Amino acid sequence: MIGFPLLLIPFAIVNIIAFLMPGVALGTALYTVPLRSGVAWTVTFSDVLVAFGMLLLFFEVAKAARPNGKYFTDHLLAILLFGGAVAEFVLLPQFGNTTFFFLTVLAFVDAISGIAIRVRQRAALAAASRYVRVVEPARVEPTVPPVRPQPQGASSTTMPPPQTSLPLDAPANDGVLELETPSQTAKPQPQHEPAESKQP
Repeated sequence: MIGFPLLLIPFAIVNIIAFLMPGVALGTALYTVPLRSGVAWTVTFSDVLVAFGMLLLFFEVAKAARPNGKYFTDHLLAILLFGGAVAEFVLLPQFGNTTFFFLTVLAFVDAISGIAIRVRQRAALAAASRYVRVVEPARVEPTVPPVRPQPQGASSTTMPPPQTSLPLDAPANDGVLELETPSQTAKPQPQHEPAESKQP
């Protein structure tokens, strides 16, 4: 976006009055303000132009002080405006007055302040880049909980104990499983008595 110097507005008003309204004088009284001191202050058209130019100069300096600052074309237009104002003040009789001289001074301040602010901003950035180091954020690696070693032959999952199933027709014994011992299951063997000798 290319802007134009705001001080061009009061210069345009003065040029319109000088070339298109030759009967209008810049010193024409506009309003009289009575002060508490008893003095009546007369506000002229030239006073309003100078005050308006000062207000516009404030906005021009504020634009130059932004982080991006002004564009190169803005500085070039401000310098051209100042050069044109000096040429009119020196060469043309319509602009040889105090009001136009003050406006020329405001144009000079606008042109030189924009360049000075841009130079100071670049010097500040260059000085900051020498002392400020860019610190990269530390990389955070995910932590893995330690794995406890298991004994050999041990399974990672615990198996439930085997359940013994009983036949449906088995008698209830209150959960007690009776085992038969060999002494109980062994059948008694008949004992052979020695045969009596028969006597004749």
